[in-house]
Amino acid sequence: MIERPEQGADSAAATARGSVGAVPGPIPTDGAGPVDPGGSLGRRLAAGAAPSSRPAAWMWLLFAALGFLGGQVLAAVFVAVTAAFEGKLNSLAAIARLDEPPTWYIVSTLLGLWAGFSGAGWLATGLRGTKSFARDLGLRFRWADLMGIPIGIGGQILVALIYVPISHHVHDFTQRFNAPSQRLTGGSHGLGFVIIAICTVVGAPFFEELFFRGVLLRALARLFGTIGRWVGPALAIVISGLLFGLAHAESLQLLGLALFGIILSGVSYRTGRLGMNMVAHATFNLMAVAAAVVAPMTLGAALR
Repeated sequence: MIERPEQGADSAAATARGSVGAVPGPIPTDGAGPVDPGGSLGRRLAAGAAPSSRPAAWMWLLFAALGFLGGQVLAAVFVAVTAAFEGKLNSLAAIARLDEPPTWYIVSTLLGLWAGFSGAGWLATGLRGTKSFARDLGLRFRWADLMGIPIGIGGQILVALIYVPISHHVHDFTQRFNAPSQRLTGGSHGLGFVIIAICTVVGAPFFEELFFRGVLLRALARLFGTIGRWVGPALAIVISGLLFGLAHAESLQLLGLALFGIILSGVSYRTGRLGMNMVAHATFNLMAVAAAVVAPMTLGAALR
C-alpha cells in the first residue's frame, strides 16, 4: 500500500527515538490494532511496535532460523518435484553442479527459499506480533521510496569501487566474481531469461527484504536497543547486513553483499519501513541483470 507522509512527532516520541529497546508504555490503538507512530524503526519500537519485548524478539529470531532452514528444505523438495515432471530426476545431481543450470531448476530453488522467508514473517507476526503482516514488518510504501533508485545505483558503484584494489590480487577475478550472476542467468534464454529477470528484480528484493529487514532487523533492534543511544541500532544494522551477505554463500562476493546489506538495513532503520530498501534492492539487482545482458553482447561485438 502507498502510505501517506508521516505526521510530525511530539516531544515524548522524539525523546524515545534513541531508546529502541525501552520498555514500551501503553500502546495507543485505533480499534484495529496499535497506531503506527511513523518515523524511524527506533521510534516505532519505542512506541510498542512488534516485536514488543525481548522475549518476543528472541522468538522472531527463532522463527527466522526456522524459515531459513525450511526454505532450504522446500527448495530441495520443489526442485525434486519439478525434476520429476521434467523427466530429469535421475540426473538431478549433475544438474545441480552445472555452471549454468536450467531455468526450471533456478525458479524452483527460489520459490522454495522465498516460501521459507515469507513463512518466517507469518510465524513472527501471527504468533508474537499483532497479526498484521504489513504493519509488523513495515510493508508500507511512499512516493519518497523512489529515492531507493539512486541508492541502488550508488550501491552498485560503491561495491565496484571496493573491489578495484582486490581484483589485482585474485586469479581470474572477473570470471569468479561474475560466476553467481552467470549461474543465475546464463542458462536462460528468451522467455526463460525474462522469468529469471523478474524473479531477480522483483521477487528477490521483496522476499529477502521481508526476511532480513522485516524480521531479522526488527528483532535485533529490539534486542540491542538499550545499548547506548546509537550503539544498539548500529549493532542491529551491521549484524543484519552481515547475515544478508553470509546467506548468499558466496565467499568472493561476501564483502560487497554485506556492505550493501548494511546500507539496506540503515535505510530501513531510518525510514521504519521496507519500501525504500525494496526499491534500492530491486535497482541494485536490475543493474546486475543488465550487466549480464550487456557483457556478452560487448564480447560478441569485440570478436567480430
